[in-house]
Amino acid sequence: MTSRPTARRTVLFATAALTMTTGCGSNDGGDGGTSTSAPAATEASPTASAAPSGGAPLARTSQIPVGGGMVFAKEKVVVTQPSAGEFKAFSAICTHQGCTVNKVADGTIDCPCHGSKYRVADGSVAAGPAPRPLPAEQIIVSGETITLA
Repeated sequence: MTSRPTARRTVLFATAALTMTTGCGSNDGGDGGTSTSAPAATEASPTASAAPSGGAPLARTSQIPVGGGMVFAKEKVVVTQPSAGEFKAFSAICTHQGCTVNKVADGTIDCPCHGSKYRVADGSVAAGPAPRPLPAEQIIVSGETITLA
């Protein structure tokens, strides 16, 4: 009978460790917050902008404010424009616990769950508890249209 509680503790410990490793978010489409109209973007490579991906456009370049960005919760991406004409894209999934970032304001991409902030220029951590930068995503900027690559 003593082996049963030990096995249960082991399972509970393993489950807790897995939960801590994978974060509190999920891939079920929940966004952990709400999107705002402030856009975020990533810079497209020169070769990428020459060939459209065939996907639905995310936004028009005019919708992404200079120094700001826009969150696309459904696509799990944030597009920013750190300086005029320079577009960047990052994953919208916070590296702390998997919540979806919900706004871009004052030069940062913000997570509503625990207050992590990322810089619009490169996705690096501006304020924790996030342990890593937001991963870059590929976009195509063709004329006035921004599309996921």
